[in-house]
Amino acid sequence: MKLTSKGQVTIPQALRKKFGLLPKTEVAFEEADGGVLIKPAAASRRRQAERWLKRARGSATAKLTTDEIMCLTRGEE
Repeated sequence: MKLTSKGQVTIPQALRKKFGLLPKTEVAFEEADGGVLIKPAAASRRRQAERWLKRARGSATAKLTTDEIMCLTRGEE
């Protein structure tokens, strides 16, 4: 893989998918031992968390009401 004259490089698709690097995702660059670390910027992590929550919504299998779950998590009877 080569760096272009504009400083651009293509991130392999498998890595983009694994780390949620979608088009227009903002990334942060950090110095690392002997190299550079590229990772999603904090704002991008929030969008990724929102996507995960959207996918998870409605996936629970427990047949409990919200009130019943709240009682269980609070230790109420």
